[in-house]
Amino acid sequence: MKRNKIGFRIGIVILVAFFVVILSSGLAIDRMFSNFYNSEMRTEVNELTTHFTAMSESPEMLSDKALLKFADFSNVSIVFVSEQGEVLANSGLYQLTDQTFIKPKDLKELFNGKTIELEHTDANKERYFVAAKPVMDTTGVNIKAAVYVLSSTHHMDESISAVRNVLVLSGGGAFLLALGITWIIAQILSRPLLQIQAATRKIAAGDLETRLTLHRDDEIGVLADSINHLAVELQRYRDTRQEFFANISHELRTPITYLEGYAQVLKNHLYETEEEKDRYLVIIQEESIRLQHLVNDLFELAKMEEGKISLTLEWVDLAEIADNAVQKIKLKARDKNLSLKTMINKDIPLIYGDGLRMEQILINLLENAVRYTEKGSINIELDQNRSYLYLVVEDTGIGIPETDIPYIFDRFYRVEKSRSRQHGGTGLGLPIAKKLVELQGGKLHVSSKLGEGSRFELRFVPGNQEG
Repeated sequence: MKRNKIGFRIGIVILVAFFVVILSSGLAIDRMFSNFYNSEMRTEVNELTTHFTAMSESPEMLSDKALLKFADFSNVSIVFVSEQGEVLANSGLYQLTDQTFIKPKDLKELFNGKTIELEHTDANKERYFVAAKPVMDTTGVNIKAAVYVLSSTHHMDESISAVRNVLVLSGGGAFLLALGITWIIAQILSRPLLQIQAATRKIAAGDLETRLTLHRDDEIGVLADSINHLAVELQRYRDTRQEFFANISHELRTPITYLEGYAQVLKNHLYETEEEKDRYLVIIQEESIRLQHLVNDLFELAKMEEGKISLTLEWVDLAEIADNAVQKIKLKARDKNLSLKTMINKDIPLIYGDGLRMEQILINLLENAVRYTEKGSINIELDQNRSYLYLVVEDTGIGIPETDIPYIFDRFYRVEKSRSRQHGGTGLGLPIAKKLVELQGGKLHVSSKLGEGSRFELRFVPGNQEG
């Protein structure tokens, strides 16, 4: 079975975090207890030292012998020292063979009336808290001796050691518990990531129908939705690309077949009259032109989709562009006995765009209107409202079925392939027009009714184009 690397790494991170927390907590508790015991013991030794000093100074108190017995009862050792460092009396378990805790410097301070605190470790490595105070004589003026009180830290160290043992055991138990919790958390956190990993591998391998079913209101859920959206887009792109190649193959095959067939006829002199020969040459010419238009349209559309098309932007007059386009389409409309009706407002503001491209868009829409209109008229309207300028091309032609309207801007899409081919379209004019409009900051809207005609409307917001 393949190792769960994601779960392992997540587990390591969580386990390290648990370990740091447990170790920090243990050290903090140990320090707290150690400081508490040390503080309590120091306070106790200082209080006993003060008490013994007061008892030694008072003539009404017990004798020195009774005082030392009292010290034995208190589980401390007491040592009376002269100014020269000579031990005058002592009591308790401390062995006076080691008198290194009595330092000349400390004696000097004691006989100057100061108090001394220190820690002492004897030859047996046993530790003591030591407090020392001066003992006044009966006059209360002169210092007759110094009293040292030594308290062993043995019991305190045992208590701290016991606390540390408890901390180690509880820390070990907590670490084992954390290990189990970490494994569960790592599995829970890594499971969706593993699903995402498996899904992305399938998508990368070409299985674009793969979908993630992670319904989560967090970043992982957002990531899963993004991957599902990516799969949908890739699938759409693949289907579109396949359809594009199929369409382009079909579009190229037809004129090439005509060219090859009629060229073969001419080469083998399979015609009877010069008129028939001229007719074949006209067909070859028309199909060559069709093929050239198709290649040019494909090249232009590819440049637009890659963002490589260059526009010459300037302030242009849509009224002038509309007049020019109408003049160029008049002959084709007259050949089909179609009337051109124009309603052009000459007072509309200029827009920032490419004049030649704008004329190309309008001529494309007008040629489509002429191509798919057999009788009636074609209306061209240019005006503005409070929100935008609008340029309308409306015909009384065959119209577009409602179900086909969402797809007419797709490459090579035709409502009726046979009729479209009869009228000479490539299926690229509208996609190119839409792209050019959008590149100039406008929008192209369409509405149509089957058998009644179609309406294409260009919209531009004045001042929305940047110079």
